[in-house]
Amino acid sequence: MSQVLMPKATAVWLVENTTLTFDQISAFTGLHPLEVQAIADGEVAGGMTGLDPTTNGQLTKEEIKRAEGDSKARLKLSPRDVPMPVARSKGPRYTPVAKRSDRPDAIAWLLKVHPELQDSQVAKLVGSTKSTVQSVKDRTHWNMQNVRPRDPVTLGLCSLKDLNDAVDRARRKAAREDAARKKAKLQAGEPEAPAEPQPEAPEVDPAEADQPDVAHNDAGEHRS
Repeated sequence: MSQVLMPKATAVWLVENTTLTFDQISAFTGLHPLEVQAIADGEVAGGMTGLDPTTNGQLTKEEIKRAEGDSKARLKLSPRDVPMPVARSKGPRYTPVAKRSDRPDAIAWLLKVHPELQDSQVAKLVGSTKSTVQSVKDRTHWNMQNVRPRDPVTLGLCSLKDLNDAVDRARRKAAREDAARKKAKLQAGEPEAPAEPQPEAPEVDPAEADQPDVAHNDAGEHRS
């Protein structure tokens, strides 16, 4: 649903220039009716310049007159001809400056505890880059001597939900790839690896089965 631009400033203008009710202004701007009343009383938004919604194409004067004539009517936003901005794809997670020095430790922990994660997943979780992840992995990071694996959730670099979701996706992908490899081998006629033989239990002479255990000492003597 379209949102009103600068709702508080728009509410100031509507309060000052129309006879619309507080409820009508509240419904249009998304502000609470008490906040609209506070604007009218001068307790909120004092000194704020009102924004005329008719000049930016959000409302028409005819729409305002229609609502002024019926206190139960609700204002409707005018359709906008301006195309909506294209949403940006999510980039690397933002990491506060104070926590950026903890990222190599978090990367080391993830590589150690969750090796199934891809480098891109590790980088996204802690807000780093694939090159940094690779440098920690091959121990060429410039500060490698001070890197100590630490849980990124404890460090506040990612949430437990994000970590669990990433691990779950990595494991599902690994399972799919393993199944695809097995299917390809079967189609190529390659036999599956034989199961390792289980060691057979030694045969026991029935006559010896009833004998008590005998413990041998280093001198070759025994005692019952």
